[in-house]
Amino acid sequence: MPKATPPTSQPERRPGPGLRERKKIKTRQAIRRTALRLFAEQGYEATPVDRIAAAADVSTSTVFRYFPAKEDIVLTDEYDALMAEAIRERPEDESPTASLRHAVVGLLGPAAGAEREELLARLALVRQVPALRARMSGGLADSGTLLGEALAERSGRAPDDFEVRVAVGAVLGALREAVFHCLDHHHLPTASTARATATRADAMATAIDRALDLLSRGIPL
Repeated sequence: MPKATPPTSQPERRPGPGLRERKKIKTRQAIRRTALRLFAEQGYEATPVDRIAAAADVSTSTVFRYFPAKEDIVLTDEYDALMAEAIRERPEDESPTASLRHAVVGLLGPAAGAEREELLARLALVRQVPALRARMSGGLADSGTLLGEALAERSGRAPDDFEVRVAVGAVLGALREAVFHCLDHHHLPTASTARATATRADAMATAIDRALDLLSRGIPL
């Protein structure tokens, strides 16, 4: 008798966020987008949290429930987890630098949609506001932890392996300086149009490519 064909296994689907979590995400995004609009119109320092809350039609306590400090509105996001997942999906024989490049530049590509313009606005604020730059180090540490775990899985090393930690630190430092150099030296358009956003994103991606290429070549000076 012919052997029975085993049923084709279907890929496991991860359940999406529930209604309550989707509402939280929507509220968090609304607060951040409102804050970024007010920061652009009035300036970061001149925009208190209670004004952000009023414009977003939520209470001040709600803002602080989602963002414990005003700086967190600009600095916190979900991109680290997305980048770590993107690294895990890259070919195993690809160099860590190349995988990181794809993960980072993917956030600046057209597929990122409206989030791309928001990310660029937040990066510009970090460069302009000393208080945000001062708080940035803590966020980079968290980013390093997630990226280190993703790179460790690919290389079969432990996340706290010396080489993994040094590699992640070097890449994060290079990315930060590439972004800041781009903001400092390129006269990017300020209008919020699709073309202007693409111009900003392309300039940022080019700077990141240069920085990671420099790392991959052993930083020849």
